[in-house]
Formats: sequence, structure tokens, C-alpha cells
Amino acid sequence: MQNAGDMMERLNHSGRRLSKSHRRIAAYITDHYDKAVFMTAARLGECVGVSESTVVRFASALGYEGYPQLQRSLQELVSHRLTANQRFERVTEIDPKNVLSTVLKSDMQNLHNTLEELDPAVFEDVVSRILSARSVYVIGLRSAAPLAQFLVNYLRYMFDHVRLVSGGAADGPEEMLELHESDVLIGISFPRYSARTVEVMRFARHCGAQVVAVTDGPMSPLCEVADACLTARTDMASFVDSLSAPISVINALLVSLSLHRKDALSEHFRRLEDIWKSYRVYLEEDRHG
Repeated sequence: MQNAGDMMERLNHSGRRLSKSHRRIAAYITDHYDKAVFMTAARLGECVGVSESTVVRFASALGYEGYPQLQRSLQELVSHRLTANQRFERVTEIDPKNVLSTVLKSDMQNLHNTLEELDPAVFEDVVSRILSARSVYVIGLRSAAPLAQFLVNYLRYMFDHVRLVSGGAADGPEEMLELHESDVLIGISFPRYSARTVEVMRFARHCGAQVVAVTDGPMSPLCEVADACLTARTDMASFVDSLSAPISVINALLVSLSLHRKDALSEHFRRLEDIWKSYRVYLEEDRHG
């Protein structure tokens, strides 16, 4: 997968070696990237005034196996550039009668692509890093905050030293004061990426701690500062972030960790059940109804 600079270099200099039709496609993508990257080959050709096959040949001329590969690369490149308004404009293109099926199918595709693309070896490496850590720190801000909270909630069942980092300008340094090289920081962020999350990850890296990223792909800025990167697709059907694949990856991570801590976790839950029952934390079945 090429980086952002390589992609822009291909488009910016494609006019030197491409046909007139191909130059028109490149110009349209450059000028209207927020719309073009989500178009099918047929739709892009219609907007530019060329045939679908010409669009497919354009992708091949840039060195891609086909148009889907070009489209995916473009989506990764521009996803963090899209404003909330540009993302919202995508919703207006969805037929209101098809919202449920469109969104659910988009999430299903994200799950499928994540399963195909996530390297199991990287996954196991992340599991090993967390198991051997003295303390685990987790940061996820804005739309990633629920993911971070979910992860921390279940990590605390398995590990004694787990901390959710707020990332606030005032509290950040104090929260990271005891960070050690034997600790792990897990940073979670997706387009539009949180600048504060990346800053905290850089700080952790500077302290010598291990840094793990949970993000959308190798072009994410989080991967640049992480020792290991778990990727989950979040291609959007609307301005709302699609978190189906990220939560599934986090779920898998928690299950894998729990299997390694099986005996201790079983005893921990036994004690917790007694406490929950004593304080009526959960609704119990009414046996007299």
C-alpha cells in the first residue's frame, strides 16, 4: 500500500504520460475528491464524460490491479480530510427507503474486509504485549471514546493496572506521569483522526512505553507512531462513524486475553457475582411471579 505522498504524486504527474481522457479523470478526482472517491467506475465515467472501461484502464495505468484498488487507496488518502458537512452530503444520496439495508450492508462489508486484511500475527503480537505489560493505558477521544471505555471496562476484569486517559490538555501530563517502558498504551482513533490521541501516543513512545494503535489502515497517522497496529475498516455510509468492525476487533482482543487469564478470571467473576448479588446490581428473575 502506497503512502499519501505517493498517491498524490501519481495523480499530480499523471498528465505527463496519460491520454487526454485519463488526464480528465485525474483532474476530476483531484478537484472533487470528496465525491469521486465514493463513486463507482461507471458513475465516475459519467461525471467526467468517458466510458466505464476508460476509468478502469485509468486505474491500470496508475499501476493498480483494477478500479476497486484505486478507489480504496483514494478513500484511505482523503478520509481524514472530509469535513462533517462533506460526510453528511453522502447521506443525501441514500434513498430513505433503503437506509436500513444500506447501512447494515456497509457494516457487513467493513467486517468482511477487516477479517480479510487484519494480520493474525499482528493480532497475536498485540495480545502478547498486553499480557506482559506492567500497566495498560487506553486513549480514545470523540467518536472513539465509547470504544476506549468499552475496552477499559473489560480489561479491568483481567488486569489490576488499567487506566483510561482523558487526553485533556490540563490532565494529560499528570495521567501519564508514571508511564514506564514496561507499560502499554493503546490509542484508538479513526477519520477524522484525533490530533490529541496522536500526541499522547508520541509522548508514550518518547517515554519508551510500547504503543499499540487501533485504527482504520496503514495510512493512518496512528500507525506512524505505533509499535503494532490493529486495523479495522470504517468505510462510511453516512457522516456517522461506522464502528462495527472496530468493536469486533476489540471484542476478539478481549476474548483472546481472557483465554490466557482463564483461571484467574473465573475466580474473579465468582467473587464479583457474590458482590453483585449482595448489592442487587442486576435484576434477578422473579421466582414468585
